[in-house]
Amino acid sequence: MHLVFATSIVSDGTPKSGYEIANAAILDALARAGCRISVMGFAWKGRAGQTTSEETLVLGELDPRTEAASGSTKLGWLAKAMTRGMTFSSAKMLLASPADVRKALGKLGPVDGVIFNSVQFAGAFRQVFADLPSIYVAHNVEYLSAQQSAAAARGFIEGFMFRREARLLRTLEAELCAQARFVYTLTEEDRQLLGVADENRSAVLPLVAHEPATFSAGPRQTSYDAALIGTWSWAPNRIGLDWFLEEVMPHLPEGFRVAVAGDAPAELAQRYQRVSFVGRVPDAVEFVRSGKVVPLISRAGTGVQLKTIETFELGLPSVATKSALRGISYKPQNCIVADDPRAFAAALLRAAEDPTDLDGRRFHEAQRKALDTAILDGLDEAGFNRRDAAA
Repeated sequence: MHLVFATSIVSDGTPKSGYEIANAAILDALARAGCRISVMGFAWKGRAGQTTSEETLVLGELDPRTEAASGSTKLGWLAKAMTRGMTFSSAKMLLASPADVRKALGKLGPVDGVIFNSVQFAGAFRQVFADLPSIYVAHNVEYLSAQQSAAAARGFIEGFMFRREARLLRTLEAELCAQARFVYTLTEEDRQLLGVADENRSAVLPLVAHEPATFSAGPRQTSYDAALIGTWSWAPNRIGLDWFLEEVMPHLPEGFRVAVAGDAPAELAQRYQRVSFVGRVPDAVEFVRSGKVVPLISRAGTGVQLKTIETFELGLPSVATKSALRGISYKPQNCIVADDPRAFAAALLRAAEDPTDLDGRRFHEAQRKALDTAILDGLDEAGFNRRDAAA
């Protein structure tokens, strides 16, 4: 069974964002199911030569982050989106043309179907794959995330753009679900929101992030009281970070050491001088292990929070909002749930005073087993025969 995994960003072997980590977990599960997978999409700018698989077909190099783009690039994306009636996120994919994608597809030889990985690539090029049966992987309910971002927008133009995205995404997601033989989501709630809750139509993929580290009962060497890492350029993540900085930090004592890793805007470091903004870090696992406790601060978005899964796999103590636990069926004992800012701060203080690590291997193994089962069920329902059973 030969399937094309059509995605916006292809892996270079070192997944950095939650989206890339989720993709790696899904692709590994498909491989364990006995599928031959050809990955098609764009490489991160400057990393095209670092793709690790002969089965990966790179259409070009792209940095899809809006905040990293020049003014002229943003205007080009906007012009394409407006003139072609597509979302801003899909317009970024038009670095290649449909003819380029069709030519690339022809190089792969006989193909039995396509897996559309989220909406961005599909929104630009799904007509190229119109003759192939499809599976759709919904990482989030994108239209709802866009609606939430519109509500939190800091200006009229930003609000207008997010409202436009939400309207177009709602139609696009409905069409992708209707056309797909099967839909994978990352939470049960997303199955309901997308209208595919029937077991013959969809399944939830419980994700894994990393192989958990060997558990050690001894104390960790820490540099901070709390360590957060994320892709803060993504609007739903930024909503959570703003909530933490504006509403939780005032309830923490001056000496409480907080570090934030990831692509946070420069003005945040100037505004919140009590917080250490360390930018991109070479090893995300080592960074979060440098904090006594991990704040899981999601306040918006849909889909599962990969940072929550990573934290539980590592066995690290955490304080989580209810939103950060969406799609997670098991909460370890060293995770405290709090949505009120004052209660969240108090929980962080308690956890940092006496941090207790747990063995995350059982959580990881249960997630992986459930992931393999869900992948196999979806392939069966879609009519894609596998060569082997999952390991």
